[in-house]
Amino acid sequence: MKTMNLPGPKAHALVKRDSAVISQSYPRDYPFVMDYGKGSWLWDVDGNKFLDFMAGIAVNSTGHAHPEVVKAIQDQAEKFIHVSSDFYHISMIELAEKLDEIAPMSEAAMTFLTNSGTEAIETAIKLARYQTGRSNFIGFTGGFHGRTMGAVTFTASKSSYHKGFYPLMNGVLHAPFPNPYRPILERKHGEDYGETVVRYIEEQIFKQIVTGEEVAGILVEPIQGEGGYIVPPAGFFPALRQLCDKYGILLIADEVQSGMGRTGKWWAMEHFGVEPDIVTSAKGIASGVPLGACIARRSVMTWERGAHGNTYGGNPLACAASLKTIELIEREYMQNAAEVGQYTIDALHEIAARHTSIGEVRGLGLMIGVEFVHNKHDKEPADKIRDAVVHHGFERGLLLLGCSKSVIRIAPPLSISKSEVDEGLQIFEEAITLAEKEHLK
Repeated sequence: MKTMNLPGPKAHALVKRDSAVISQSYPRDYPFVMDYGKGSWLWDVDGNKFLDFMAGIAVNSTGHAHPEVVKAIQDQAEKFIHVSSDFYHISMIELAEKLDEIAPMSEAAMTFLTNSGTEAIETAIKLARYQTGRSNFIGFTGGFHGRTMGAVTFTASKSSYHKGFYPLMNGVLHAPFPNPYRPILERKHGEDYGETVVRYIEEQIFKQIVTGEEVAGILVEPIQGEGGYIVPPAGFFPALRQLCDKYGILLIADEVQSGMGRTGKWWAMEHFGVEPDIVTSAKGIASGVPLGACIARRSVMTWERGAHGNTYGGNPLACAASLKTIELIEREYMQNAAEVGQYTIDALHEIAARHTSIGEVRGLGLMIGVEFVHNKHDKEPADKIRDAVVHHGFERGLLLLGCSKSVIRIAPPLSISKSEVDEGLQIFEEAITLAEKEHLK
């Protein structure tokens, strides 16, 4: 694969202009300046073509500029662009009805619509406190839940997210997330590692720090995103559900990244056979139009008028985009995510067998993590190799994003084809080969 001379002159000029006026806090990794996109492909301002293996961090679920989504937005824009949530409109009602239909609970569900995932998390935090009358929570190390003050308190994937912002929200404690590849707790005979973590919460946190009866909610990603695309062991969520039921704790599933068909089911929680009390959604819910949702059992979302609200939640354009996105996912893309996702995982296992720097391939559907190590035995994270793979991929027309210390997340549009996966993985393996030559011990 030939390399491109990046950034091109137009991209270089725009990056320079950006640096003068845009906050430096954005975590830009390489100088991709987008001009337009179609399906799984993107073009930069200099005309260079890229295959998208990140989908705007799992956001562009139906691909870029899907014509049906574009038309839904255009049709709504011709009618009206905004009415505040103090009033009513049909697409907001229809979207909440659809979310009730697909919610991962047997009980009827109600929805509070927001502008983002982090706002959906803030809603869930407030709702759990309001509903239970309790003030404490359990989160998990490695978790990412957003950057607003409540959400960032739960976020524990990088210390840099907290640096300079203390004191954070009071009452949040963290337990280890059950990472089978890097366990840190000692298992009892017969336990899977997920059950070990739940036992740790009850025996250590509840007995030594805060009682279970004082905990309002346990907030958890069914598959950790920023933490490394980690799939927990099968015993984790059944044991966690049992713990919540025992102490009257609300189980809050953060499906902002893992939901909306990305794992081959509407919700990642469905893979584990457990129902949450509250689920949060965003990212892939509206094909890139800002929208989030806090969905809860009807018996949980019982707060009074004025207890929570917002101006833009349920925006008509976002609701129209979401309804069409959900229709497309249901019609074809969720099944495609399951089939192409397994195809991708199988192909990545073949690549891993040829490269000593790949410690593990893991994931469900099109939510896939590839962890890089210096060798498969000591599992020492190889962050320089990971970073080099990302940059070599970019130079050859493949857009990738890292997460955790040494993981690359593969989260393309749910519409991606097997032939596009083949093309992307060819570049991916070439980038791995180059990175290993440069950095492997």
